[in-house]
Amino acid sequence: MLEAFQGRLGLRTAGENNADAVVRGKVTRYDPDVPLSFQAGQGRTDVTQRQVSITLDVEILDQREGKTLWQRQGLSEVGEYRPPQEADGRKIALQKLVRDLVDGAQSQW
Repeated sequence: MLEAFQGRLGLRTAGENNADAVVRGKVTRYDPDVPLSFQAGQGRTDVTQRQVSITLDVEILDQREGKTLWQRQGLSEVGEYRPPQEADGRKIALQKLVRDLVDGAQSQW
């Protein structure tokens, strides 16, 4: 996220006490194992595609003015993966969330 904010928005990191704006957030839901597609086999069914789902509540606060610049409750993204590569799905979902955060911040500048 830091790289995206610095690269796309030209922002620099600073300690919270010195920062003009602060990003605060929390993960409200993390579901790493949502089945998407199945393949029937001999006497069994295999899951061939799964997805990771991550949901956040996030706020970008202007500390100088003391007001919220951008806020989103329930910001959610998914990343698909082939079992057992759950880390690949998580990476995709996180990349999408970072894009959403940068786009949201950029919409306020």
